[in-house]
Parts: sequence; structure tokens; C-alpha cells
Amino acid sequence: MATDARPLNILCLACFNTGDRFIERAKERGARVYLLTKETYLRKKRWRRDLLEDVFAEPDNTPIAHTMNTVGFLSRTLRFDRIIPFDDVEVDAAARLREHFRIPGMGDTRARVFRDKLAMRIRAQEEGIRVPDFVGVIHHDDVRAFIERVPAPWMLKPRTEASSTGIQRIESADKLWSTIHELGDRAHHFLLERYLPGDVYHADSVVSEGKVVFVEVHKNGAPPFDVSHSGGVFSTTTVERGSADSKAITEMNEQVLTRFGLLRGVAHLEFIKSRKDGQIYFLEAGARVGGAHVADVVEAATGVNLWAEWADIEIDKGEVPYHLPERRSDYAGLVQCLARVEHPDLSAFSDPEVSYRVPDPYHAGLVVRSPSFARVNQLLDEYTRRLTAEHMAVMPHYELPPLR
Repeated sequence: MATDARPLNILCLACFNTGDRFIERAKERGARVYLLTKETYLRKKRWRRDLLEDVFAEPDNTPIAHTMNTVGFLSRTLRFDRIIPFDDVEVDAAARLREHFRIPGMGDTRARVFRDKLAMRIRAQEEGIRVPDFVGVIHHDDVRAFIERVPAPWMLKPRTEASSTGIQRIESADKLWSTIHELGDRAHHFLLERYLPGDVYHADSVVSEGKVVFVEVHKNGAPPFDVSHSGGVFSTTTVERGSADSKAITEMNEQVLTRFGLLRGVAHLEFIKSRKDGQIYFLEAGARVGGAHVADVVEAATGVNLWAEWADIEIDKGEVPYHLPERRSDYAGLVQCLARVEHPDLSAFSDPEVSYRVPDPYHAGLVVRSPSFARVNQLLDEYTRRLTAEHMAVMPHYELPPLR
């Protein structure tokens, strides 16, 4: 509740994730929740208007200065107590808005290392956390030195795009320099990184007052970059509990979150285990719930809903000690792909371990749960083959629009 005994007002910024469980828990706690989205997603997403006090939408490419004006206008009659970004792309905007309107929460400087891939790599390197070799595409002599030292191929990555959007695999120096030339004034918004073949993992955490109080470690099937660029089935599964990989990633996850200074909330971190040297490398960090129904996998395995816990932590703001709910230690996994029809019929996937069916249009996906690590992986292998054969569609990979 707000300090003046009125209900807490929470402004959520969202496009991709609807954050239903966050909204539900906040309403249960007596808060009033408002949504600010973009016009495209106002139409495309199923928002919980029954729980939201109001929904506002801006044009898709609205600059942050205009968003500030929008929130400033709304603030004439509404006193917002929290601003929450449901998506990775909204973390910057939420931080800027908190700073400008003096609202509690993570501000610009701290948020930067949870959005900017160059900033997070530099910070991790300074803290002694292992990262793939990298260089910012800023000073060309630094780029030349990097490509002389690190053999091709390389990964050219946008510094602030979400997921695998805009990432390119570059095979030669000629191709690199032609791409940098094409980027023009956008080039400094990119970094260049050693291509590191390996298995991709993610750790999903709850953080309260600077301490990691909950973490689940998962391993992806095909790397997200390969799925987004070449098509296929995305899968992720709980890593075997007590394994060396689980312990190493849990430890590195805590190092990153502690040294990056996340005070409270949730986090989604990605790591890669190199096939060449067997070492774990930190890839990136997000101060939000992971996308692609990762929260449903976590809940299936543990009974803990990341969205709901995030709402509690934001509402209490450290004034009430946080208590993690009782948790299970089962295993869970997700398989998901683009589908050929809007609402694919997945009734043939009828094993009792199926705990959740992805409701998104033009997607086919399921979450399975079992006390057995082997059974979950057996089902994921089988379901991946079946989804590929019976439901999978492939669409062209989204590329970044030209510089405006």
C-alpha cells in the first residue's frame, strides 16, 4: 500500500508479455494497475482489462521523450508509485521514467548493465566474470586489433535489442567491414564478439534486498540464435539438480546479480558452455521475467510463479521481509515452434506429464513436468520430432529497420 493509505498505483510498460500473474497478484494485494503499451500490441495481445484500471497506447515508434510527456500528462491526476517493465525492451524506458519522475526502483545507471550488451560485458570483465572476447564497434583500430587476434567467424550483436533480433554471424573481415559500412551511424550501437559454439543455459532468479533467494537453471536445446534465424523448435529444460553445470551456473548467476547491483526483483541471465574448453561464459542479463513461457517452465518444476513473486517484492519494497513460498524440486521442459495454423490442435500430445499448453496464436507449444529428469528429456525429444513433422512453420527472420 502507498504511504498515505491510498492504494498503490503501478504503471506497467508492456508489449510482448502480458504479465497476467503480476497483475493478478498486485490486484490481490490491493494495488491499482495501469498499462502503457504500443498501438500494435493493444490490438494483438489479450490484456486483462478486467483487472486493469486503464489501458493507454502510444504509436509504435514513439521516442522516450514523448513517452515521458505521456506519463507526465497522466501524472497530473494519477500518482504512480511503481513503474514495471514486462519486456526487455522496456527496461530502459522504465529506468528513465523512474529517474525523471523520482519513482522508486532501478534507475538509468544500474539498468544500463541489464540492457546494453556492451555495458554488461565490460562490467562483467571488470568483476572477473568470464565472458567471450568482444569489442565495441566504436573505434575502428580496436575492431582491427580484435579481428587480427580473434579468428572468424564472429557475432555482430545490437547492444540493446532483445533476444536474437538483429544478430549476424560474420564469416570474414571483408563481410564485417561492408556490414559496418552499411550500418553507418548505427554502427556504434553494436558489438563484435567471438563466436563460441556450445550449449546455451539460462538462470531465472528472484532477488530480494540484494540477495538471490531463488534460482532455477535451464538448458536450451538448439541455440535461440539458430532457431530464430533458421527456424526449428525451441526447447528448454531444467538442468539436473546437483550437477556440476547447475552448481557452476548458479554460482556465476549470483556473482553477476550481486556485482551488477540488482537490489530487488526478478532476473533472466544467459550463459554458454564452450564446446572447446568446457568453461561457462556469461552472455547477458535481463532484469525481468524470461520470455518464451520460461516462467511456466519454472512454475511447473517448482510451484513458484516468477510474475507473482515479482509483484510482491515490488509492492513491499523491502519494508516487509520477503518469504519464498514452499517449492517443489521436480523437472520441467518446454517445446515450442511457430505453427502453420492460428490455433493448432495439440490434443494428440496427451501424456499425463503435459502441464501447460501454449495459448499464443500461430504457436504450438507444451510444458511437461515430472519428478524424473530422464522422463522430461525423453518427452522433449519425442515432442520436438512430432512438432517438427506435424505443426512447425518457418517465417523469415526479423531484421532491424533502417535508421530513422
